[in-house]
Order: sequence, then structure tokens, then C-alpha cells
Amino acid sequence: MTLLRDAADGPCLVVCNTCRFSAEEREDAEGVRGGARLAQALLAEKAADARLDGLSIEEMPCLFNCGQHCSIHLRAADKIGYVLGRFEPTGEAARAILDYAIAYMASEEGVVPYRQWPEGVKGHFIVRVPPAGKVVRD
Repeated sequence: MTLLRDAADGPCLVVCNTCRFSAEEREDAEGVRGGARLAQALLAEKAADARLDGLSIEEMPCLFNCGQHCSIHLRAADKIGYVLGRFEPTGEAARAILDYAIAYMASEEGVVPYRQWPEGVKGHFIVRVPPAGKVVRD
């Protein structure tokens, strides 16, 4: 049995569906993990916005960012990818993530000018990941 499964080739938002609900709580009052709630919110927001038709949302267990909660990885071929976390699993957070994803998809190399960042993603960036075969210039 292989650990990996196929996913969409294009722009993709990978959501850790096992992330903690918050820094203090593992699950919400109904026993659901924060990552699963954030995935639900992202899918609901995406469904209502045709600008996101080219974005795939994939869930996977554990991005190994357990010191943070509600983590996502935004990626696309030949673009810098980003891991973000410490979100509340809400529609408001999902909207900010998806608004950033729209600007990300429109960018040439995955670099969105800071002035275009939605307020809801500021302070949530954890790491940037260069695409395979490339690194960022000095």
C-alpha cells in the first residue's frame, strides 16, 4: 500500500483535516477537529465563488505542523508554495484564505504583493516552499 494518492495538478489548497480546533482545544463541542471544520468552511466558500473554479481543495491528515492549529498549504506548479496556520475554523478565515488564493493564482510565480493580502492572512504565514528544481533569488 502506498502512502500517497493522486491529487489535482493545478493550483491546490491542501487542508490538514486533523489539525487542532485551537491552541487550547483539540476538538469542538461536537468532537470535530478544527482542520475538518476549516475544510468544510473552505469548500462552502469556494462553491459560492466562480473565481475559484480553477482551485482544487484537497484534505489530508496531518501536515506535521502540530505546534500550530488549522494549517493549510497553498501550491501550484512552478510557483512558490506557502504553509499558513493558526486560523480559526470559520467562514471568515476561509474567505481570507480564498481571497489570497485568488491573488496567488493570478501571480506569475506565487508572489502576492503585501498590499493585496487580505487582513485575515496577515500573521498566519509559517513557511514558503520553492517549487521543485528552483530556489528564490537573493
